[in-house]
Amino acid sequence: MVKRFISFESYYSIQFTNMQGYNFSKYLQTNNNDVPFDRLLKVFKEMLTYTSGDVAEALAWLNEVDKEHKLTDNKYGIGDFIDDLKKNGFIKEEGEKGDIIMTAKMEIGIRQQALEQIFGKLKKTPKGNHKTNYTGSGDEATGDIRSYKFGDRHEHIAMTESIKNAQINHGIEDFMLTENDLEVIETEHKSQVSTVLMIDISHSMILYGEDRITPAKKVAMALSELILTRYPKDTLDIIVFGNDAWQIQIKDLPYLQVGPYYTNTVAGLELAMDILRRKKNNNKQIFMITDGKPTCLKEGNKYYQNSFGLDRKVVNKTLNLAAQCRRLKIPVTTFMIAEDPYLRKFVQEFTETNQGKAFYTSLNGLGDFVFEDYERNRKKNVR
Repeated sequence: MVKRFISFESYYSIQFTNMQGYNFSKYLQTNNNDVPFDRLLKVFKEMLTYTSGDVAEALAWLNEVDKEHKLTDNKYGIGDFIDDLKKNGFIKEEGEKGDIIMTAKMEIGIRQQALEQIFGKLKKTPKGNHKTNYTGSGDEATGDIRSYKFGDRHEHIAMTESIKNAQINHGIEDFMLTENDLEVIETEHKSQVSTVLMIDISHSMILYGEDRITPAKKVAMALSELILTRYPKDTLDIIVFGNDAWQIQIKDLPYLQVGPYYTNTVAGLELAMDILRRKKNNNKQIFMITDGKPTCLKEGNKYYQNSFGLDRKVVNKTLNLAAQCRRLKIPVTTFMIAEDPYLRKFVQEFTETNQGKAFYTSLNGLGDFVFEDYERNRKKNVR
């Protein structure tokens, strides 16, 4: 039996079980002046996140919620909402059977809503970079002028100001330009970060009546939208890992689901390291969202699997990769969403080996931890 607990912002709460059906809590009225389409769209985007992009299932949920909470009226019904979704390019029909699917516009909208929910305190800025504590050689001119120092790049010399200084210091008749006359345009060194986000999609992410994959998925969508809009010079690659590990595109995130998998953390780390080796900038990091221990290895064409306790064969291989990441100056930040003491002990050992960081967080606080650590690492510059 699978149980999910879903919070749709301030609109309502749903509890779903295969046997019990739907239970709806009291509807909380929002702004009466909201346009019906806009209000329903927010709810619908949230439902699509939980249904992994299944439009038909999300519409069925929306109908059930409408029956209970009367989100629509005689002037605007669910049918009108579906027509408007099609007119505005959020959904479309595909195939001979006319299956309704999301469009790229809806995928972007879901990521943007996740960003607002999780990182809503951010204010977007037009610049796509972040300052470091270092000044000098950089790619953004500040407009400030300072005296030349040995090692400054010649293309940053402010010729007008430098010639003016030479005329003042030496006169026009005996004109000469010395090092003391030179001034340069100050620049800010901007850091670029290459991040690989690893998401555990093993079966334990939906075990014990708790939906852990959806919060992880929402954080990934929010982080990807944050980087695309605020830090476009950064790179974000997303990896999912179960029995194996593979890379997915940002547009695939709304459709992400848990599979009947063990947890092959080794495969995830190996793929993350391969991706980061190809990145030219120096600042590299791995974020790993997981709720469990490594339980799987691939040996040739066969899988070695053991989910009972901590298998030292699997653990030692995982720790070896943590040490290898440390030698490559790739810190691994683990966001642990389970509270078992022996699992925390493993994460602690993994973190000490890598000299990275670990956060033991609830599902509700996951977004804050990811954002804060990402912002903190943005200000670093590896030389």
